[in-house]
Parts: sequence; C-alpha cells; structure tokens
Amino acid sequence: MSPTTADTPQAAAFRRQVLNPMKLRLFMLQKLPMAWLAGLRLTQLTPELAAVTIRYKYLTQNPFRSLYFACLAMAAELASGIQAMMHVQTGGPVSMLVTGIQGDFTKKAVGLITFTCPDGALIAQAVAESRATGEGRTVVCTSTGLDEAGDVVAVFKLTWSFRAKK
Repeated sequence: MSPTTADTPQAAAFRRQVLNPMKLRLFMLQKLPMAWLAGLRLTQLTPELAAVTIRYKYLTQNPFRSLYFACLAMAAELASGIQAMMHVQTGGPVSMLVTGIQGDFTKKAVGLITFTCPDGALIAQAVAESRATGEGRTVVCTSTGLDEAGDVVAVFKLTWSFRAKK
C-alpha cells in the first residue's frame, strides 16, 4: 500500500457503509436510482481496487439479447467512482466529475458481468494533490468488464476531474 492509498478511519467507515448491501441499496435508491433499478452490486472495495457487478436481465437488455451499453458504462463508472468517493471522504471537501468516457466492446455481454477498476492509488494521489495545491487534477481510470467465463467483454476509460473546494 503506497502512502497515498494508506487506509484512513474515514475510508474504512465509508467502506463499511457501502459494502453493507442494504445500506448501499438505500444510497443508490436515493442518489443513483438508475443504478438501483439496474441492480448494480458492489462486491469489493479496497483503497486500491473496486469491483461492481451487473446482470443481464429484462431492465438491462438491448434488442440484441445482451446488456445495453449504457448499463455497462454505468457499472464501469461506479467501479471507479466509488473509489473516488471513498478517497474524497478522507479530508476537506473535493468536487469530482466525469469529464470523459471511452468504451471498447469486445464480446457480447450476457450473464453476470464484473467491472474491476484498480486505479485507487491514482485517484488518491490526484485528490491529495488537489487538496495540497488547490488546483484541479484529472485521472484516467480503466474499468474492465469480465463475464463469468473470465473473458473481457468491455473496457471503459473514464476521465475523472478532482478539485479541492475552498
């Protein structure tokens, strides 16, 4: 664990909250209703990595009998965004915003898809630098979606912007 991803009491408390399935569902119902409707699940969250699942079902389907690309993008965004939320909890207020997204689709997405984003250290560093300098920082996070067989179905690159509030 690098110094920028050192666990803090605030980050640990945030993880306990969001890793509780009932509390996460209530949070999503209140703040991310489409994620709640799509059935996104947070399966792993550490200072370095997050994993989010989405299942092919009636509400997430497209006419081609696979997961709708927007549902895949939502899961990919949450995998990086939940880490950003966790790292923002550790100090003064920081605004965060997705400023860009790119998706590459390599296989038909059916069944349970797990998006993993291992960029927690980059996020923590950007948040810390923004707090130290007062200037904005951007990070490009990669969320990779795997199906149940372990095959890559999609890779998303999300550009996050962080700026410490005064």
